[in-house]
Amino acid sequence: MASPFSGALQLTDLDDFIAPSQDCIKPMKVDRRPGSGVAKIHIEDDGSYFQVSQDGGMKKLEKAKISLDDCLACSGCVTSAETVLITQQSHEELRKVLGANKTAAPDQQKLVVISVSPQSRASLAVRFQLNPADAARKLTAFFKKIGAHYVFDTAFSRNFSLLESQREFVRRFRGQANPEQALPVLTSACPGWICYAEKTHGSTLLPHISTARSPQQVMGSLVKDFFAQQQRLTPDKVYHVTVMPCYDKKLEASRPDFFSQEHQTRDVDCVITTGEVSKLLEEEGVSLAELEPAPLDSLCSSASAQEPTSHRGGGSGGYLEHVFRHAAQELFGIHVTEVTYRPLRNKDLQEVILEREGQVLLHFAAAYGFRNIQNLVQKLKRGRCPYHYVEVMACPAGCLNGGGQLKAPDTPGKELLQQVERLYGLVRTEAPEDAPGVQELYECWLQGAGSERAGRLLHTSYHAVEKAGSGLSIRW
Repeated sequence: MASPFSGALQLTDLDDFIAPSQDCIKPMKVDRRPGSGVAKIHIEDDGSYFQVSQDGGMKKLEKAKISLDDCLACSGCVTSAETVLITQQSHEELRKVLGANKTAAPDQQKLVVISVSPQSRASLAVRFQLNPADAARKLTAFFKKIGAHYVFDTAFSRNFSLLESQREFVRRFRGQANPEQALPVLTSACPGWICYAEKTHGSTLLPHISTARSPQQVMGSLVKDFFAQQQRLTPDKVYHVTVMPCYDKKLEASRPDFFSQEHQTRDVDCVITTGEVSKLLEEEGVSLAELEPAPLDSLCSSASAQEPTSHRGGGSGGYLEHVFRHAAQELFGIHVTEVTYRPLRNKDLQEVILEREGQVLLHFAAAYGFRNIQNLVQKLKRGRCPYHYVEVMACPAGCLNGGGQLKAPDTPGKELLQQVERLYGLVRTEAPEDAPGVQELYECWLQGAGSERAGRLLHTSYHAVEKAGSGLSIRW
């Protein structure tokens, strides 16, 4: 069975690959007190483990429990074992919460909030032959029909992610003599790429990665902090679900960095893919096209959502384009009206250059897919990477082609992707600094751009994973 995770997670060194039908067992702790002698391990036909002492005594060894956090902290398999361990990140889990709400006492019910990504909305719009605005309204109607209370659009949280990325790049560019302000800056919105960087290249790459949270995790902060306060609820009373085009987003939501010890809750409780939304529709016997549309919800009163919005720069969030435009203006006083992409070896590797009088001022690139990521990493390791900023995505063609998007058996993949790109591009775009509600939230919620609170709620950190030897890595 093919893994639904991105190529960056599948194509690393998987000597310790564990298939879904296998158990993942932590190493047993052996008693090494003086005089304890040498113990042998005996395995019964049913798979039970026994420690056999020198005098013939046998002690049954318990299998250790593996959590998703344990799995993410391991330097080994990143694909099918995590597929097994990720049961809390599924549409079945959403069903359980919605079902529990129906029978729980009012003070025990959760406020269910669902945040939908623009990429997932475009994929569903193609499947049900809807325009993006109708797809957004009908998705809102569907989720409320099955028990959700609010449905938001992660294009709103992407405004914050883009603005923080812009400011961070300018700061790093100006302070590039400082080794802590390493260039090039590599985007951080793709969790497949981040997981690969942490586990495979560790301290070599991590100083280069942008600390700005992805739109999913910014939305986690917005919902569990700002919106929970508005509803006079503690974060643990809000159940936050995101709809994403990518299975890797499930891993991102499960990172310990996005877990509140104080309230014992995650910023994003559950991630379901576009395909899982389609399953929910099937299980409910609902056709999205036949639903009556519902008004769109807004996180704050000044950001009333009459229609969905998006950003310029392609289906992966437009990081390169927004940072490029802002940096050109902020650093060199140049207003860029149109960003021109120059394809390199393949369509998933492109670059953008800002020149003045023959001098290269800014050199940006977009690198999608594992092949281009590998080449980028090798250049960076050799000190031959010419770029100031790189938009990195694990999936070829970016997020619109994520592993969680809908497939059409009777439509070739390339043609389907073109249809999704076309509908995604129909949505009205706006500059993140001009989006209604954004500046208000910077002031009233974050206490200003660049504040300690903004740094805590809109940024994150990364952790190199030490490679550990494992018996599973033996080549049989």
